Amino acid sequence: MSYHTAVIIWFFFLYSFLGWVGEVCTAAFHKKKFVNRGFVNGPLCPIYGVASVLFILFLSDLVSSPFFLFLAGSLLATVLEYSTGKLLEKIFHKKLWNYSAIRFNLDGYICVRYSILWGVLAVLVMLFINPFLSGILTLIPSLLSAIVLWTLSVLLALDFLSTSLAVLGMRKEAARFAHLTEGLQQTSYILENALTKKVQSRMERSFPAIDLRTLSDAKPLTGQKKEGRTVFAEGCGFYKLVSLFFLSAFLGDITETIFCLATTNRLMSRSSVVYGPFSLVWGLGCAMLTALLYRYKDKSDRFIFFTGTLLGGMYEYICSVFTERVFGTIFWDYSGFTFNLGGRINLLYCFFWGFAAVVWLKFCYPFLSHWIEKLPIRLGTVLCNLMILFMVFDIGISGLALGRYTERHSVTQDITNTLEGQESGETPETADTQDAAESRLTAALNSWLDEHFDDERIERIYPNMKIVGAD
Repeated sequence: MSYHTAVIIWFFFLYSFLGWVGEVCTAAFHKKKFVNRGFVNGPLCPIYGVASVLFILFLSDLVSSPFFLFLAGSLLATVLEYSTGKLLEKIFHKKLWNYSAIRFNLDGYICVRYSILWGVLAVLVMLFINPFLSGILTLIPSLLSAIVLWTLSVLLALDFLSTSLAVLGMRKEAARFAHLTEGLQQTSYILENALTKKVQSRMERSFPAIDLRTLSDAKPLTGQKKEGRTVFAEGCGFYKLVSLFFLSAFLGDITETIFCLATTNRLMSRSSVVYGPFSLVWGLGCAMLTALLYRYKDKSDRFIFFTGTLLGGMYEYICSVFTERVFGTIFWDYSGFTFNLGGRINLLYCFFWGFAAVVWLKFCYPFLSHWIEKLPIRLGTVLCNLMILFMVFDIGISGLALGRYTERHSVTQDITNTLEGQESGETPETADTQDAAESRLTAALNSWLDEHFDDERIERIYPNMKIVGAD
């Protein structure tokens, strides 16, 4: 079942509220008193709303398979919970929730018990609750719905901003900045008002793990001179992940090209972008595996293989859904494979992800990391920044070219339908109004895309691409 954008936004707020109610009730049951468990001040836990939206966007194809819906929902929400926990710990330098006392947990962020609960919630939400709620939401007048959603969105944005400023205020107070820039002086004035003090007090009550005295040991945001770096991209930081992304995107493209040549005796492009041999799926996949599994690179091969199989399968499935939703195209189809799921993933290639995770973390990553760190700091920083700018440009042009390719074929299909309608005696609708309304900039861009990225070139770059709904 597909949902209108407004309905999806309604789901976000409704599930954020229901999640908040559940958290408050659970905390009240254990602590025998009311505790606001939301990150923001309002009665919302946005992580539940985000999870519900992700379920709708990426798991709609699985409603006919409850088992795979349960499994995919469990994995998707678990990754979301783990990522959110890591991000909040970066901000607060403390864990805002901790499952360390529960068996089969991972760093206290996630555990098997709650992963199973997420899977059950995914099944209940997608099969029963969403269809019921959508029937009710469609009864709300469009104008009233738009007013309410815009109001809620603005209030949530302001609430999130005030909470974030309060967090900044706690870190500022702990670090005891000696000097403030002009911009931070204005922020300081905002932080000194009664609203900020109230937010800080509420957050300290909600999350006892946040302690100003412990935060004082954290690295200050500014005001202190940072120690000079002696090694480029040391550890698993931003520039290390960026470097690994480009290297693995290039190596992944070359590997797939050789594999296709060996298995099909055809030399075909496996690139994800129009300029350069780069496979974004491999680049993002290796960067993701590194970011998530770097701390566990010394664990057993069995652990890495199993984790890589699950994460890789989920990642490939999400990529398939994303490209279909955004570009209206499918770049791979595993329908001919045994044990496939909607043609998006199959068990064999999931195992490939598991083997790739082991090979990557045990052999490729140490080797590449060693040579990346040998780059001079200034040269490595400049190269990474230039490559980032190039890739942003490349992805942008690729997206425009693919969008235009899909549009051209849609227009062709519309013309065919029109001619068929004329033969059957139907009166076709003219496109004069649409052509007259089209801006010169859009027309010039489309003309440039048609000239430089015609159908032949696009189909040569993406030989396995299929337009959704095309014969």
